[in-house]
Amino acid sequence: MTQHTNPTTGPRRVLLKLSGEAFGGGAVGLAADVVRRIAEEIGAAVRAGVQVAVVVGGGNFFRGAELSQAGMDRARADYMGMLGTVMNCLALQDFLEQDGTTTRVQTAITMGQVAESYIPLRAIRHLEKGRVVIFGAGAGMPYFSTDTVSVQRALEVGCDEVLMGKNGVDGVYDADPRKDPSAERYETLTYDVALRDNLQVMDNTAIAMCRDNDVRMRVFGLEGAGNVTRALLGEKIGTLMTAR
Repeated sequence: MTQHTNPTTGPRRVLLKLSGEAFGGGAVGLAADVVRRIAEEIGAAVRAGVQVAVVVGGGNFFRGAELSQAGMDRARADYMGMLGTVMNCLALQDFLEQDGTTTRVQTAITMGQVAESYIPLRAIRHLEKGRVVIFGAGAGMPYFSTDTVSVQRALEVGCDEVLMGKNGVDGVYDADPRKDPSAERYETLTYDVALRDNLQVMDNTAIAMCRDNDVRMRVFGLEGAGNVTRALLGEKIGTLMTAR
């Protein structure tokens, strides 16, 4: 199998952002068949030499912003959302390990029995040893989305690209393709255009962070079989977002 290595910078290192909705198959709870498929597709890329870090959302269990709209204290609701991400991390870790891929979970909230604490240098060492590192519990602070955390983690552990796996859509469109059949998909897109046109690919804080730090991001659809592997290997699927 081809080794995905850049002769000047070394092995390809990417951060894969997975939504909680994907883990739930669009419902509350965990869709084991979906998580198993994603784990197998990550494993295939790791065996090809790609270093993979993952950030998982928790929306299949709790969404802090929605809970706060229902009258709950926003900070407390966000902490519940962070704990939801850890449940997804452990599920993904289990299926990755079953597939033969050594995996570590690191969390921004200390919980020693289930995961390591988030330490960037330790995460980098795991990646260099061919282990998948899954980052859980968001930023460990309320008011930060897992989109923003994905970009922050990618910058801190030196990833070449952020891969944003989406449910129900295969890239970034100029309108919602589920509502507007004439919506057209962008092949490439700048963060300034995404902000200007309010395309809602991810939250605006994350988009601005990508723009300001010159992060490459590819937005792709999770549903197609093999798409996760293709994105991790660097194939041109979905929409490429760049600062310029």
